[in-house]
Amino acid sequence: MRIKNILEKKGGHVVTIGPGETVHEAIRRLNEHRIGAVLVTTAGGVVAGILSERDVLRECGERCVRLGEVVPQPHDARCPALVADIMTKDVVTGSPEDELMSVMAVMTQRRIRHLPVMDAGELVGIISIGDVVNALVEEAGFENQQLKGYIHGVT
Repeated sequence: MRIKNILEKKGGHVVTIGPGETVHEAIRRLNEHRIGAVLVTTAGGVVAGILSERDVLRECGERCVRLGEVVPQPHDARCPALVADIMTKDVVTGSPEDELMSVMAVMTQRRIRHLPVMDAGELVGIISIGDVVNALVEEAGFENQQLKGYIHGVT
């Protein structure tokens, strides 16, 4: 099975954000779309980085002193940091033709949960480690059914 098989079912929609937007806006988008990462793209659509929940937590853990304080209401809890300041710039990407077993190995070795998919320099989608695992489980179930059918009478 290949990445393109996942994208055929999932579609190619990718939630993006600009590098000059605030981390607060990135958090809003993550929550709005119920996703774990947003792709950071320039105005021209070039992939500049990726911002994950992990990046946001790292920023908050290192710089947000207000997390440890009791702040009287009302207060402004927005994070003033910019996406470009905390995004992961070294983006690992895949291609639609990549085999899922090798993709899973790369994602595990690099400790990443989201993989943008590029085809001829164009962004065509994004997959998560959950997408990969679900596809492999589905494929194993199908193969299991085929083998059972063969064993129980398809000769």
